[in-house]
Amino acid sequence: MLAIFAVIIGGIVTGRLLVGWRLAFVQRLITFIIWALLFLLGVEVGSDPAVVGSLATLGAAAFAIFALSVAGSVFAAWLLWRRIRGRAVSADEGGDADEAPVSAWTALKGSLVIVAFFVAGCVAGLFAPFDMTGSRMSAYVLYALMFCVGVTLGNDRTLAERVRRLDPRLALLPVATAVGTLAGAALAAPLLGGWSLTDSLAVGAGFGYYSFSSIFIADLRGPELATIALLCNVMREIFTLLAAPLVARWCGPLAAVSIGGATTFDTTLPVITQAAGRPYAVVSIFHGCALDFSVPFLVTFFCTI
Repeated sequence: MLAIFAVIIGGIVTGRLLVGWRLAFVQRLITFIIWALLFLLGVEVGSDPAVVGSLATLGAAAFAIFALSVAGSVFAAWLLWRRIRGRAVSADEGGDADEAPVSAWTALKGSLVIVAFFVAGCVAGLFAPFDMTGSRMSAYVLYALMFCVGVTLGNDRTLAERVRRLDPRLALLPVATAVGTLAGAALAAPLLGGWSLTDSLAVGAGFGYYSFSSIFIADLRGPELATIALLCNVMREIFTLLAAPLVARWCGPLAAVSIGGATTFDTTLPVITQAAGRPYAVVSIFHGCALDFSVPFLVTFFCTI
């Protein structure tokens, strides 16, 4: 956690030192790094025998929790956006006038490329298994991504002013995400067959943090529920990377942040920043950190009641 903060701050400082330089290549580099992360994520999923062997039986349960919990978080974030949009919209006025809007087709093309890298990673992990245990490769790639994000934020001369104009009530977004996600997970419980309400809530409380929440659930409830948690939270992360531009267009920028859950602090931050607007990068980091810290407490709570 502290290391990622340090990397982001280092990137922001670098970006400030390079104000006035043309750094368009950094945005393209961010795209390449996201592709690398998705490939590594696919390798991790494809090389895990527990996940591969359980896909047929546990995938439906994971999808039900994923779909309803994300729908709940989108609805809660949309309600919050409707409440505060009068002032929040003013943060974007004139700020990105020089940036062309992202069309639905452009977003879809990017999504298809992302899916291709993830699937390629799954195939690589499945047919030529890699031992990812103890590997720091993903962490190093993530650090590179966070540094580049920091550079783009620090290089933006207008960012500080636009952030100051954001409504302070945006700090309620993590609460809205948590309430909406858990409400959706509760609605999914009757669809899960042998799994209980608390099982569904424990999975939902991962908020996209698939590795951390799965470890806790494996210790407290066993490998099957941990596999559901892994699949559900991977789905949430992938969905955010694919759908953030469309969710931002249809349901507002807060919904685009909300769907990422705890991942808005790191892996999905660049995509959300592009979809919702640069002023929401700070909101996204705060949102991800708040949910990140809540995961071990909420998952443990639901697994032990």
